[in-house]
Formats: sequence, C-alpha cells, structure tokens
Amino acid sequence: MNGHPPATLAEGRHAYTLRVYYEDTDAGGVVYHASYLRFAERARTEALRDLGIPHAALVARFGLMFVVRRIKVDYLRPARLDESLTVVTEPLEVGGASVVLRQEVRGGTGTCAVLEVQLACVPPNGDKPARLPPEWRGALVKMRDARTGRDARTGRDARRGRDARTGRDATIECDAMIERAARTGDKRGSTGGSGG
Repeated sequence: MNGHPPATLAEGRHAYTLRVYYEDTDAGGVVYHASYLRFAERARTEALRDLGIPHAALVARFGLMFVVRRIKVDYLRPARLDESLTVVTEPLEVGGASVVLRQEVRGGTGTCAVLEVQLACVPPNGDKPARLPPEWRGALVKMRDARTGRDARTGRDARRGRDARTGRDATIECDAMIERAARTGDKRGSTGGSGG
C-alpha cells in the first residue's frame, strides 16, 4: 500500500475515502465540527493531485497558492468514530482567479455535511488575487464540464444526461461508482493497522 487512501475521479467528481479516527471526535465519539474542514482540505488536495495539477506544483512553478476565501458548511447528520467517509468534490464555478467547489461528506447512512468552498489564487506574500495558470484553470474547467455535460470548447451539452451506449442515467452511474469506492475503502480500512 502506498499510503494514499483510495480515491476516484469520474464524471467531474472526485471521491476521497477516509476513516474517522479518535483525534477527529469529541468525548462522545462524534466527529467534531472543525474536523469536516480538515477532511475537505485533504480531499481538495488529493483532487488537485489526481487531476495532475498538485498544489505544490502551483507554488513551485508559479509562486501561487489557493487560499480559502469563503466556506459554508451545512451539517446534516453526525459521523462517528471508526466510520468510513467519502468526500465528493466537484467544481461549481471556475473564474479567472477563483474556484467554487461543492464538497459532500458521505457516510454509510447518508450525507453528513455539505460544504461550499470558494478558493482564491494568490501569491504567498500577496493580498490580491492572481490569475490561475492556464493548466490549472483548464483542468478545473474540464472537470466542471464533465460534471455538467458541457463541451469545454463549445459550451454545449455534450452528454445529454444519458450514456449513449447503455441508455443509463450518467449521474446515477457516477453515484454508484462513488458508493463502490466507499465500500472498497471500508474493506481496506477494516483489515489492518491501528489507524493512528
């Protein structure tokens, strides 16, 4: 095992699986509200890495970084100690110097929290936004358009909601893929290690 938790990228959604550790919970074994921010941060970092545009490369090559400008969290149900969670990340808006992401934290019995995060691209010592490098913006637009079904070049609906080969709803298929990833993470998480 390479130390990288199982993650998948399909249909414009990135799914990152993690396990709830004791350090993530309060005295009652319920995930502490601030832990969801850490889970979302890890998922965003892995999504960028899996897109081929890691955050570290943004800093090294362009002297830029993403910072959280705004975050909204809706807590829907508690997650608990040792639960396997999947954080699904999808871009909603991609601007010249910012990105808005939706991140949903899912557990075995449904959605625990939904976050809407606005990230701004800035230089490390700067206080003004900077334009996203074309490679980063292009990858995020492609991810967004895969989710919405738009063709990145024409802006038209390229998917029409159904898989032409199978006739199945593409969104349902993607949700099924994410559920399979969560189950796989569950099996891997239950077979080894102390979990830290």
